[in-house]
Amino acid sequence: MSNLSGVQHATINAIADNAGRATLPFQRAHRAEAYATAFWFNELLETTADGETIRQYLVTAGEPARVETAEFTLRPELCAPAMSAEKLLVSDFADGWTHLPDLGVAVTSTTWLHAHGARKGWEWTTDEITDGIAAKDEDIAALGKEPVPAYLLGHDVNAENGAREQAVVVGTVSRDRRGGVTWAGNAPQGCVGAPVFVGVSLRDASFRLVCVGVLLPGRGSHPIATFDRIRAALSNLAADTTPAAEATGQTPRTPEPKRRWWQRRG
Repeated sequence: MSNLSGVQHATINAIADNAGRATLPFQRAHRAEAYATAFWFNELLETTADGETIRQYLVTAGEPARVETAEFTLRPELCAPAMSAEKLLVSDFADGWTHLPDLGVAVTSTTWLHAHGARKGWEWTTDEITDGIAAKDEDIAALGKEPVPAYLLGHDVNAENGAREQAVVVGTVSRDRRGGVTWAGNAPQGCVGAPVFVGVSLRDASFRLVCVGVLLPGRGSHPIATFDRIRAALSNLAADTTPAAEATGQTPRTPEPKRRWWQRRG
């Protein structure tokens, strides 16, 4: 960290301020495998004089979302009042996700997460990757073959005790020979599925924080599923096609009936 420039430090601070509570680490339940990171995303549906209507998802890489039973590691700052459990066990986990075609990305409605909190007497106090931060077509088009500084916000795996601490990892993103966007640099175990950010310079010497997309599994360089393609895929999803998994802090249960994507106006 001491070798980073002032702009890089400022970008890391902006990530912590705007998205520090947006990520959730998970893994296969009771087993030291299938470690990954998911994050909250708000898709903007409509803006009117009465406010904004958003549809909310949990987003991650597709492959780790295929486990049958998973556990999320919870942090006290993600809910109010603070929950008593540190783990959220989810049965029928794989059935709760919709896999976006050809992207390697899976999404699920956050309806069941909000319902779980309500049953336990608390509310989520997360950050979300918002429409203003998620990359648009022009942001992705501006990326070229020349590497630019980038930042991965994920949850590493402590080799000694398995703890899932959040970390900002510095690397670069660039176009590969096939035109895709890739991450080059360290990608710690547990960070697949995490959001990748860049700072886009503005004319007044400031910058704009942009979430490029989702880190996918890879060797050496990691492909990134970019938000221009994610936005297009989400726009094609029907509002009520994904079942929500049931979650408890103790034992797995069967999934509840299908629910609509979680939406909010405000």
